[in-house]
Amino acid sequence: MLQIQDVVKTFGKTNAVDGVSLDLTPGVVGLIGHNGAGKSTLMQMLATLTRPTRGRILLDGQDIVARPELMRQRLGYLPQDFGVYPHLTALEFLQYFAALKGVRDRQRLHELLELVNLHEQAHRPAAGFSGGMRQRLGIAQALLNDPDVLIVDEPTAGLDPEERLRFRHLLGDLGRKRLVIVSTHIVSDVENMASQLAILRRGRLVTFETPDAVLARAAGKVWTALLAPAAYEALRGQVQVLQAQPQGALVQVRMAHPSPPCPGAEPANASLEEALMAQRYADAREAA
Repeated sequence: MLQIQDVVKTFGKTNAVDGVSLDLTPGVVGLIGHNGAGKSTLMQMLATLTRPTRGRILLDGQDIVARPELMRQRLGYLPQDFGVYPHLTALEFLQYFAALKGVRDRQRLHELLELVNLHEQAHRPAAGFSGGMRQRLGIAQALLNDPDVLIVDEPTAGLDPEERLRFRHLLGDLGRKRLVIVSTHIVSDVENMASQLAILRRGRLVTFETPDAVLARAAGKVWTALLAPAAYEALRGQVQVLQAQPQGALVQVRMAHPSPPCPGAEPANASLEEALMAQRYADAREAA
């Protein structure tokens, strides 16, 4: 559906995106990387907000760099820094964007406000909205045209735990019939909804596979042990510590290492975040 072919984006002498190639089909794709990894730059190119320095982006075989309107007609986009017009109510805000997108179904506006749990604030000016409420309003506008491709950049920023869970479920449901690309540096945001993970590091694609494949590769590489503080201090420089939690006079440690790192260490089931950290640790050891 969406093909990214050797895409490069250069700013000065720096490649913010460096030779990324991906074939994306309907489902939820988690785009993961630290701040500065190139996630937002890549998403801006997919959304036709900026052009690649080199490479092609095809939607159903059509070049959206040459013909950006082909993507814009089928796109829903929520940028990381989403602003609202404070003097407009939530409903007026959606009415404004509906006019821009050519959406004439007024009932859909109310359905979307219900979907993002803003129906009771429909006539309230956005100036009084919390950051989480503004983000929810942004997600509603991204869905106005019932897009085939939905791109959301750090969508749960500013949301409380209940809202984060709600939108994970929402984006997972939306991914059943369209391509949803979710950019985040918080792995738990996509752990239970992504069908594919694309991991960027310094602008390069280092992994594109299913979460199950990432977890399977971490088998036998994540360990847990209950250690005395002195033993923990001696060990921490030799392993990748994933988590350390005091347990009375001892420390419960979860760590990544290719073999049992200490006496009494037991294999542990890794979370997706731990599996990714274990892989990065293994890559660093191999490179060294």
